[in-house]
Amino acid sequence: MTNISEETVLKVANLAKLEVSKDEAGAFASQLDKIIEMVEKLNELDTKNVEPTSHAIEVSNVLREDVAHPGLKREKVLRNAPDSQDGMFKVPTIIEE
Repeated sequence: MTNISEETVLKVANLAKLEVSKDEAGAFASQLDKIIEMVEKLNELDTKNVEPTSHAIEVSNVLREDVAHPGLKREKVLRNAPDSQDGMFKVPTIIEE
């Protein structure tokens, strides 16, 4: 059985830039131990004759027909723009030559 310590949880949380209290680390350590225990039980199953699948049931994509629809009028879109010029959004220059 794996035993995840609070220190391990705190170290991983630090690496992931997550703020975790000592109390939370203890709770997470316990929860992670239970998860690993369940996965270890799954490893005991004989899956030699089981075909690998990505889904338990057959799944197929249902795609709609790709149809173009009219968009918004340019004047309506530019009405909300802070600044526009010649029918386009005007934005500050960020690249200098």
